[in-house]
Amino acid sequence: MVLFLLFGGVIADRFPRTLVLQLSNLVSALTQGVVAWLIISGSAELWMIIVLEVFNGAVSAISFPAMASMVPQLVRREQLQPANALLSLSRGGLTIVGPTLAALLVVTVGPGWALAADALSWLLAAVLLTRVRVPPRPTAEEQPGTLRELREGWTFFVGTTWLWVVVLAFGVLNAIHTGAWFTLGPAVAKDTIGEQGWGFVLSAESVGLLLMTVVLLRIRVRRPLLVGMLGCSLMGVPMMVLGLEPHLVGLLLTTFVAGAGIELFSMGWNLAMQENIEDRMLSRAYSYDALGSFVAMPVGQLIYGPLGEAFGYRDVLVVSGVVYMFVALLVLSSRSVRNLPRSGLVEEQVTA
Repeated sequence: MVLFLLFGGVIADRFPRTLVLQLSNLVSALTQGVVAWLIISGSAELWMIIVLEVFNGAVSAISFPAMASMVPQLVRREQLQPANALLSLSRGGLTIVGPTLAALLVVTVGPGWALAADALSWLLAAVLLTRVRVPPRPTAEEQPGTLRELREGWTFFVGTTWLWVVVLAFGVLNAIHTGAWFTLGPAVAKDTIGEQGWGFVLSAESVGLLLMTVVLLRIRVRRPLLVGMLGCSLMGVPMMVLGLEPHLVGLLLTTFVAGAGIELFSMGWNLAMQENIEDRMLSRAYSYDALGSFVAMPVGQLIYGPLGEAFGYRDVLVVSGVVYMFVALLVLSSRSVRNLPRSGLVEEQVTA
């Protein structure tokens, strides 16, 4: 996925995004279907699954920028916030339901048939997309080459201050999040609040996210990146609580609030991207964003184990929480980030 994200942005900006998504979903259905068949038939070997999932990752790299940039084509500008909120609500709800359903399939019919159900879901998504009608985009008289489009995307990325500042910060934040919270967090929780308690903590984060989504259906965000980075910084608090005083009630409360803050950032970021970047460049901007954000995740997973062993898991969690909050708030020292307005709101005020 990381290797092909930039090319995915170029493809999604060049071809009809509905078609890109349909083909991506069909290929995902095929790869997961083959994995399911290999496991059900008992002929699966690890290298086969690795190769197939490499294809699956490449397909995800193409579909992600296309999906992220389709929303402005489907709704009017003044409806972007509720549209993104509804999408987030569906994703959040399925994130809660999906793992439970998957576990039920695995223990009842087996992992092979669970993967077959996954393949069927990709196929169903491709069928549903046949009902989506996206207005055609104007086509350029001369189609530039792929490398030229990549350079054009990079020039836009480095020339848009609020964009590269936030993406750079999230390279650090995502490394901390995956390393401290998802790598060291379960180990500390196992010896303190227990495995069931850790499950409750993660659920509290999801509940906070969902409730904030409902709030955002009614309350309009005016400074998307200002409120987004303030909300995002709250994720540092449960890290510090887990390191300092890992009591279940305190963790539930702080993680609930942090989940709401993460959703606030997600909304602010999508609004900033969709309202301030022209359509022909939007998928490439999302691909550079995703590359800068995702590439640091495995780095965090790799380095936090040794850090925890060297300095102590709980001490590393406390320091990570402080650094997380500092980096998130430091982003707001950039005027282009904290002062970025809702372009839709500006247009409405001018019209009025």
